[in-house]
Amino acid sequence: MRLNKYIAHSGICSRRKAGDLVKAGEVKVNGALEINPAYEVQKDDVVIYKGKKVVPEKKMVYILMNKPKNVVTTTSDEKARKTVLDIVQKKVKQRIYPVGRLDRNTVGLLLLTNDGDLAKKLTHPSHGVKKRYHVVLNKVVTEAHMKAIKKGLKLNDGIATVDDLDWIIGSDNSEVGIEIHMGKNRIVRRIFESLGYTVEKLDRVYYGGLTKKDLPRGWFRPLKTKEIVMLKHFG
Repeated sequence: MRLNKYIAHSGICSRRKAGDLVKAGEVKVNGALEINPAYEVQKDDVVIYKGKKVVPEKKMVYILMNKPKNVVTTTSDEKARKTVLDIVQKKVKQRIYPVGRLDRNTVGLLLLTNDGDLAKKLTHPSHGVKKRYHVVLNKVVTEAHMKAIKKGLKLNDGIATVDDLDWIIGSDNSEVGIEIHMGKNRIVRRIFESLGYTVEKLDRVYYGGLTKKDLPRGWFRPLKTKEIVMLKHFG
């Protein structure tokens, strides 16, 4: 098994992040620094990260959370703010990490796992994993702006493409539902901010076939077997 995959399967982080840790010189194999993420870990190799032996988890864990506001999507926080792992730590013994990110003020669906292969698949744009958000804005969204967003807005890091967009039925048109598969940082907020709107609430209500049904804000649950199979075969 490659070193980055070996580390990811230990539940420390995603495979991509594991590769970064190796390249940064934070991992030793048999007492020697190893900076090649593609190094093939042998049966008797001892892998050390932060002074502790790394051992891949044998039990894969898949947790779906309805993330509350004012919680950060990281494994630790330098400002000592509450993290999503603080919410699950008393119930989950395995080392897990969030798949992708929701910013501190964004709420809704978040997947946590120690399955590095699945995490890599779900976060890679080539698989087109769809995410749907309920967006509450500070004013009515005009029809012209809705058409512009659907067409694709040019932001500072390229064109922002959306898969679906519409006003929320029953709202005063200051609330919209938007579906995307892009994984760019704060993409939904930046789309509306570029047109002069302020996002007052952002809630991810759908993620790769998963919904918030029977999952109150701040709660979490293990995925069902059929949901895990669905995610692994997604795209």
